[in-house]
Amino acid sequence: MIMKKHLKRKPNRSKGGDFGIYFVLVLFGLFMAFPLVYAINSAFKPLDEIFVYPPRLFVQNPTMDNFQDLFVIMNKSWVPFSRYLFNTFFITVLGTAGHIIISSMGAYVLAKYRFPGSRVFFSIVVTALMFNGYVTAIPNYLVMSKIGLVDSPWAVIIPALASPMGLFLMKQYMEGIPDALLEAAKIDGAKEWSIFGFIVMPMVRPAWLTLMILSVQGLWNIKASNFIYSEELKTLPYALQQIVSGGIARAGVGAAVTLVMMIVPITTFIVVESNVIETMASSGIKD
Repeated sequence: MIMKKHLKRKPNRSKGGDFGIYFVLVLFGLFMAFPLVYAINSAFKPLDEIFVYPPRLFVQNPTMDNFQDLFVIMNKSWVPFSRYLFNTFFITVLGTAGHIIISSMGAYVLAKYRFPGSRVFFSIVVTALMFNGYVTAIPNYLVMSKIGLVDSPWAVIIPALASPMGLFLMKQYMEGIPDALLEAAKIDGAKEWSIFGFIVMPMVRPAWLTLMILSVQGLWNIKASNFIYSEELKTLPYALQQIVSGGIARAGVGAAVTLVMMIVPITTFIVVESNVIETMASSGIKD
């Protein structure tokens, strides 16, 4: 009887309170969606609507001229548009895949093994989270220059493999895996690589999907102009930035460029967004 009464118990919350919570959530949702809606509409606006005052959120006379002008300009370049696109995809795919693999292997060792200096090493990783790319740009350049990788895609890919955010997220999430499960797998004869690949990685899928979002967002939008000098090796964001710098006449093209650069990160987020909240909730500092 006590259990039945407990199950029938309703939350101590009024309908007015529920309405207030949902109303605030809707307001925040609209506020966060506003830049995305504005960017999408601006990409299809003719020039007269882009410069109209006061600005309009929704396009009145949609047109594809901005995208046509963009591809015409890109096709007139001596480096094909497909080459810029390939360079960006090459850096993004290899950098993201390598970052996930290396971070996962390092996190597995830190989370499930104790060795001299492990806590100190993880403290260094946490400290490294405070430094952004502007702080580490000069040291990265000096290292890449010493090993002869400047003016190549590897000058961007290799530093991306060592981002501390990936190691931190993966290590914190892997600590939630029961040690007894791994010990049982070892008793059954599973090798270390089998345990890592077929037990640990599927269990931390939300973590590496979240890491994939962060890595794709960072690498897809990187210009890499400090490391890559050859025009045929430059990335798509750099080429599109040069187009946008053409002035007011290319404002419509600039809006189209913004939408083009948003497509891949947003698509990646939509595909794996269901795992983001779960990962972030499980990745607090536990040491």
